[in-house]
Amino acid sequence: MRRSLLLLAGVFSVGCALAGDMPAAKPELGAWGIDLTAMDTSVKPGDDFYEYVNGTWIKKTEIPADRTRVGAFQNLRILSEERMKTIVNELVAKPEAELTPDERKMRDLYTAFVDQKAIDAAGLTPAKADLDRIAHIKTLDGVARAMSSPRLSEAGVFNMYIVPDQKNPNAYSVVLAQGGLGMPDRDYYLRDDKDLAAARDAYKVYLAKMLTLAGAKDADKRAAAVYAVEEKIAKLHWTRAENRDVKATYNPMPLSDLKKFAPDFRWDAFLTEASIPEKGPKGERVLVVTQRSAFPGLAKLFAETPVAVWRDYLTVHYLHANSDYLPKAFDDADFDFYGKVLGGQSQELDRPTRGVRLLDSLIGEALGKIYVAKYFPPIAKQKARELVDNLFKTYDADIRTLSWMSEATRQQALDKLHKFTPYIGYPDKWRDYSAYEVKPGALLADVQAGIAFEWNRQVKRLDDPVDKTEWGMTPQTVNAYYDPSTNQIVFPAAILQAPFFDPNADDAVNYGGIGAVIGHEMSHGFDDQGAQYDGDGVLRNWWTADDLKAFKERTQTLSNQFDQYEALPGLHVSGPNTLGEDIADLAGITIALKAYHLSLDGKPAPVLDGFTGDQRFFLSYGQIWRSKTRDAALRAQVLSNEHAPEKFRAISATRNTDAWYDAFGVKPGDKEYLAPDQRVHLW
Repeated sequence: MRRSLLLLAGVFSVGCALAGDMPAAKPELGAWGIDLTAMDTSVKPGDDFYEYVNGTWIKKTEIPADRTRVGAFQNLRILSEERMKTIVNELVAKPEAELTPDERKMRDLYTAFVDQKAIDAAGLTPAKADLDRIAHIKTLDGVARAMSSPRLSEAGVFNMYIVPDQKNPNAYSVVLAQGGLGMPDRDYYLRDDKDLAAARDAYKVYLAKMLTLAGAKDADKRAAAVYAVEEKIAKLHWTRAENRDVKATYNPMPLSDLKKFAPDFRWDAFLTEASIPEKGPKGERVLVVTQRSAFPGLAKLFAETPVAVWRDYLTVHYLHANSDYLPKAFDDADFDFYGKVLGGQSQELDRPTRGVRLLDSLIGEALGKIYVAKYFPPIAKQKARELVDNLFKTYDADIRTLSWMSEATRQQALDKLHKFTPYIGYPDKWRDYSAYEVKPGALLADVQAGIAFEWNRQVKRLDDPVDKTEWGMTPQTVNAYYDPSTNQIVFPAAILQAPFFDPNADDAVNYGGIGAVIGHEMSHGFDDQGAQYDGDGVLRNWWTADDLKAFKERTQTLSNQFDQYEALPGLHVSGPNTLGEDIADLAGITIALKAYHLSLDGKPAPVLDGFTGDQRFFLSYGQIWRSKTRDAALRAQVLSNEHAPEKFRAISATRNTDAWYDAFGVKPGDKEYLAPDQRVHLW
């Protein structure tokens, strides 16, 4: 919940080959790194910069039937999936005696997943013991145990996870958070909107369908009861904007206090099933409560709901969590709602693609070790680190000259910057999967064993010092993140390639792409959430009162701007929800542009095909946010994701940057024009 992720992000460096391939004779896009054929030059840059850069591409591009979106990020994800499939197919063809234990696990998991005939032939037999367990629950203690069972992967009124403590980042904490919904966010249950009303109706049909497939009688009536419980849960949930308050969501409580605070929940059964010890290093276990005001109400709702309703609730959520591993009827029913209704897809992803995604989730670092050996040469890591270092130097110089920051805060900011730890490509230490047992042909059991392995791994080290070398993503993940508790930025190998970086492209293009991305991740350490953690990852205030006030005034203006962006008719972006990402975007483009100017070493930038250096920088920035999304998926993103739609991220960062106005001659009267005193300047 505290880790900031950058969708559509990448980093690489000049002179480095692309992921193990030989450098091309020319850039992948155009003559110098920009796809000029994608532009719509009939649109004025100042009226709609996103359409100006990507308009023709948007008009000509169709979203594949099995995808919710297409664009720069999605294309790299597809490439990563194809590479993973290549790896797995090579393992399948490899002689048994030559397979390592981890390779054998990957092969057996994958072959079982893609064998639809065997899955259908087995029917519900693999799930019988679990479904019987749920069906025979007679007490609220039994419900609470099911909700926390690693084996069952259930939904529950409370979620639980283990992360570094926000006030003591060298130790782990057990964190409890609101949970229990089958749809993406509380707004899906509560918001007055015709499209969400249609989704609610479809969800009720889905609940009844799953209960019917499980053999339930009176499925419609029982589904209505399950929906009613989830609606009540939604009414108790904090909003996404409220959840972004890192101080309000940090409420450590000894277990005995938690039992008094939310007495209607069966905490002993819940924690015992998850193997959480009641005692910690200093005595009684302390747990961190997030949405404090929601907990008593959720606990009361838990106790007031009949066990029979909870049995149906647990049955449906169990079938949803495991639909990929059950007969096709369950898989199809799940896709009909989650794929078609919520995602807008007309076709489900093929099983080989879903199969490698499963491997990525269960045994991802073992797969990643092969991935980087095959597709990410050592020189890539070295060159990427050099570029990251260049951005660090630029950020350092920028902080030293900020007019709105006092010297006291400036020194704290510099201390935090100098304590940043960048990780590039892949972790220094690979995860040990020797305790994870995979039995050929036992797909559901093997998936459950993988989930239990990961949970038990975390529980086992609960009272040990935090492992700050551990990654939260696999190398084949097309993404990047900043973790405030460890003050780390992480760039997996799969994102370190074109179109975000091209070794044969113009420098301005690379700075506008990956340079802005590196700056983005660094800036998460100073966004409205990250700025509340110091250089050691401790949640504490290190700002003077005046500096904090100035910072909040500037970021509030940015939030207000995003409130005006309309993603779909009547559906606006929520500035408070996306503020952290929006701050990082603006800071990232600012720092990257300064780094590009410094790289020129006082020399004028060349003009290429009539475009100046700054124009090429901004074109690149607009190009990396190229995306086309189905309406249903766009609605889900706006309502349940901290990232604004890509179009608005491209528009906002540019229209708040003075150099963009100079580069494209943007004047008053242009639709995206902001008067100088309305532009947000942070760094």
